[in-house]
Amino acid sequence: MNKEETIVIEENLVLKSIVDRSLNKPEIDSLVEGPVILVQKSSVYVDLSPFGTGIIYGREFINAKDVIKKINLGDIIKAKVVDIENKDGYVELSLKEAKQALTWSEAEKAIKAKTVMDLEIKDANKGGLILEWQGIQGFLPASQLKADHYPRVEDSDKDKILKELKKLIGQKISVMIISTLPKEGKLIFSEKDNNPEEKKEILSKYNVGDDLDCTIAGIVDFGIFLKLEEGLEGLVHISELDWGLVDDPRSMFKVGDKIRAKVIEIKDGKISLSVKALKENPWKEYEGKLKKGDIITGVVIKYNKHGALVSIKEGVAGLVHNSTFGGEAKLREKLELGKNYNFQITLFEPKDHKMTLMYLE
Repeated sequence: MNKEETIVIEENLVLKSIVDRSLNKPEIDSLVEGPVILVQKSSVYVDLSPFGTGIIYGREFINAKDVIKKINLGDIIKAKVVDIENKDGYVELSLKEAKQALTWSEAEKAIKAKTVMDLEIKDANKGGLILEWQGIQGFLPASQLKADHYPRVEDSDKDKILKELKKLIGQKISVMIISTLPKEGKLIFSEKDNNPEEKKEILSKYNVGDDLDCTIAGIVDFGIFLKLEEGLEGLVHISELDWGLVDDPRSMFKVGDKIRAKVIEIKDGKISLSVKALKENPWKEYEGKLKKGDIITGVVIKYNKHGALVSIKEGVAGLVHNSTFGGEAKLREKLELGKNYNFQITLFEPKDHKMTLMYLE
């Protein structure tokens, strides 16, 4: 195309724009589309009938240069209106703004459709996981993770939670967009459809005292997680695993094992379970038989920060406090692990599973 032909086309475009824009006008920030009718070194013209003629130039041309390289005459493109009418009578357009607007629009559609997408976990922080969708960064709060991925950390220690979350970096996760924050340029994701009514309905099927057949879904230092049904897990704390002392749950259980457990609490959308509640309570054997002041023989089974645990039968143990020896070091000098000694009962409450002892020389 020679220079004279270009001038004629531009003059015709201006005239066409003046006539068309009198018919109707697009709104700023609205999305428009039309065929490309002229591509120059620093501008692109788009037929926006009946609005007139659109132009991409200046900063908007530079920002969309990579996209414009691939544009051919006749291509239908979508763009965002940034100025209804510039000094030359054209509708000023932005391809970059249009792309972002379309992406946010797609995100809103994905929310309504509850579209599930597989995304790579890019990073993690103490609150959750960082994902990316169509160039937009998103956040997946830990509270929106399914039980399989939720950080199983005792006492909600944030540093421990972060350590567990970082293990997921690089993995793909199936999520849904549940909220958009265009002003912040962020999306909020969920791995589960967090429907409180649905969760309430699921939990309503369970009652304290129920005996359930479960599958071990996870084992941690402080207990085991049992799968009750799809999307629902309950915790058996280490103290509820057995009447006897449990140092490491992994030595007793394996993921995938079938097990029975009893529901002991339903609170804040969580179910707490007990395995030992389905076993005979060994403390009952001593109700009415032992009392404060009685002399017994017991074996030292564990040291802790308070003193030593002494067992008189599997599942029945009492504490000998450091203070009765004048300190932790002296207690450990006198009482060796695995050895039997004579003790006097200083407190015995079998219903509460409590017993304290004093060492007898």
